[in-house]
Amino acid sequence: MSRSDWEVVIGLEIHAQLSTSSKIFSGASTAFGAQPNVQACAEDIALPGVLPVLNRGAVERAIRFGLALGSRIAPKSVFERKNYFYPDLPAGYQVSQLELPVVQGGTITIRVGEGEGAYEKTIRLTRAHLEEDAGKSLHEDFHGMSGIDLNRAGMPLLEIVSEPDMRSSAEAAAYARAIHALVRWIDICDGNMQEGSFRCDANVSVRRKGAEAFGTRREIKNLNSFRFLQQAIDFEVAWQIETLEDGGRFEQSTVLFDPATGQTRMMRSKEDAHDYRYFPDPNLLPLMIEPEWIERVRATMPELPMAMKARFEREFGLSAQDAAALIASREMADYFSAVVAATGAEHAKLCANWMMGELAARLNRAGLEIDAAPVSGAQLAGLLLRIADGSISNAIARQVFEALWNGEGTDADEIIERLGLKQVTDSGAIEAMIEEVIAANPKSVEEFRGGKEKAFNALVGQVMKASRGKANPARVNELMRRRLGT
Repeated sequence: MSRSDWEVVIGLEIHAQLSTSSKIFSGASTAFGAQPNVQACAEDIALPGVLPVLNRGAVERAIRFGLALGSRIAPKSVFERKNYFYPDLPAGYQVSQLELPVVQGGTITIRVGEGEGAYEKTIRLTRAHLEEDAGKSLHEDFHGMSGIDLNRAGMPLLEIVSEPDMRSSAEAAAYARAIHALVRWIDICDGNMQEGSFRCDANVSVRRKGAEAFGTRREIKNLNSFRFLQQAIDFEVAWQIETLEDGGRFEQSTVLFDPATGQTRMMRSKEDAHDYRYFPDPNLLPLMIEPEWIERVRATMPELPMAMKARFEREFGLSAQDAAALIASREMADYFSAVVAATGAEHAKLCANWMMGELAARLNRAGLEIDAAPVSGAQLAGLLLRIADGSISNAIARQVFEALWNGEGTDADEIIERLGLKQVTDSGAIEAMIEEVIAANPKSVEEFRGGKEKAFNALVGQVMKASRGKANPARVNELMRRRLGT
């Protein structure tokens, strides 16, 4: 039996650390990088008699997320204690939400793949609930022992749970990227995966094609890169199929992914909700969210990615693919909007081409994000205006862009003037160069008149060389054909 006889079923649980300055139930700082245990207050370490106070900013960020996905914001949600015993959980329980989460339902549209084979798919969300993070066990710096850092204990998390709607690791990675881009877009999470601000758990199972019942799932924990997410799922899928085809069985369990080996390994059998003995937290009142609160949050929402994509297509005539690329991140969309505002909507396609071409290539080579680009939106706009008005050719524009990137000038006009790069459009000057080229290349002239178009291109190339690339190519073509009588 081949891999094609099986269907993969994937659901993701994403933990997004909310961008509040203090923790979800205490006033301790959420800043990253502090020495162990210096940002753990009495509430975080569960001293007796200390009571939690819910962070209003965390709730508002959850509301923003729900509004962005068309979810239902629960008018009443409840915090519960999820009981388990682990060294980095001082209270012996985690405060979370099970029965009544703050965000319920919703959808997000993802784009999978590139080019002609790309497709869009809508993924349903089950829920998104507020909870506190646990501390962190430190193993590397101790010999035969583990240390406990409680700085992370009590960090505000939004756990985002999808329906099992994904059917490949590519779809799972596209979904994770879409959620990552969204939480950064609406400014509720910095998305820093290296610092643990955005972590994914993947629930993976397989079933025979046509089967309705789900197979036994295994949960891959704490994946902190999109590449590892895909690798882990691909290995797990292959392992499950091979095990089942060989007549084996496995139980629902939690596994870890080892990037060094590219393999998953079992951590523990998977607990169900009843194993955690959930019960309402007696120290926290139900969270009541009035419609007026939701509307106040809605009024602060930015234009959302899909709405902006549709507007780019409608107002600027961009293709769906170009518009999708330009909303890949809030920073990308803001940069494009700034460039178009400075050049005019009639040049939007030129702006898009340069951003996805020259600018994107340089960013990739330098390993930079667009908000760290040495060329600002205003500088790029100034360069594009000189292309649009015929002052410089595309070839010269690339030279000017290079100078801007390297900090060799403040703006395009200054560089063009200083280096003498302004395009030659004067007919008299171009005609003089054409006469010189024709006189020096009689054989090419004869070949062109004999029907060889390549000879004409060679003659134009000689004129462009003589002008050091500054002659207007369209004007050179026009005058050369007129001179040769075609």
